[in-house]
Amino acid sequence: MSTRAPRFFYAGESAVVVEFGDSIDMETNKRVQVLRKKIESCSFPGFIETVPTYRSLAVYFNPLQAGPPEKLEALLLELSQNLEMSGAEEKELLIIPTCYGGEFGPDLDKVASRTGLSADEVIRRHSAQDCYCYMLGFVPGYPYLGGMDPSLETPRLKEPREKIPVGSVGIGGKQTGIYTVESPGGWNLIGRTPLRMFDPDRPLRPGGTPAIFLNAGMWVRFSPIDAADFELLAHQSVLPDWQPDIRKNKKATKEVIGDVPDGV
Repeated sequence: MSTRAPRFFYAGESAVVVEFGDSIDMETNKRVQVLRKKIESCSFPGFIETVPTYRSLAVYFNPLQAGPPEKLEALLLELSQNLEMSGAEEKELLIIPTCYGGEFGPDLDKVASRTGLSADEVIRRHSAQDCYCYMLGFVPGYPYLGGMDPSLETPRLKEPREKIPVGSVGIGGKQTGIYTVESPGGWNLIGRTPLRMFDPDRPLRPGGTPAIFLNAGMWVRFSPIDAADFELLAHQSVLPDWQPDIRKNKKATKEVIGDVPDGV
């Protein structure tokens, strides 16, 4: 865990990176998320967006509107004070319905064999613990999740697949994640969600669903479903009035933080 003073690095003329440490841990990432919320709530002149990582936050701005760098640094330094969280903050938990095994998870039996567990036990353990989203990357909306049951650790495939279906849920080493777009990948596929985690064409409207359901700082719970429910949700979840199951309750999550993602 790192609690050192933040450091500032400019990335060109329109972005500054606020770095909180050189390790990957929950407390450092919480500071990143709290600063992100502070900046987004104050919306200083020229502010464009923030991009969080495990241990730093990139702040993008219009230099013609933001004023001199010293002024911006002073603001960010002020906002970076007292970022420790009390532990009582409301948590957002996104439920991910997941159909495990079969055509949806062709590597489930391999994971079961590798870990010495039954396929049913792999599913039970994978869906029993909530995972924390440290950051998004690799492809749009791809979540880097921490907190998978360590007994499910399975090496990545020796030969990555060239094309993985959208929504596939995989395990790579100590990690688990969701392929949000069709892409290559080397993780063991154990299931698939019918939810379109990333959809740039999803209508944006007041109270409506955003292009990306999951943001850094949120939690994820995988919920087993069968093939019939998969087909039903695949149809329902694209309807204009459909909303994802996001629970906002600090008691709804079981905080279990662990692994360090290292690729897909």
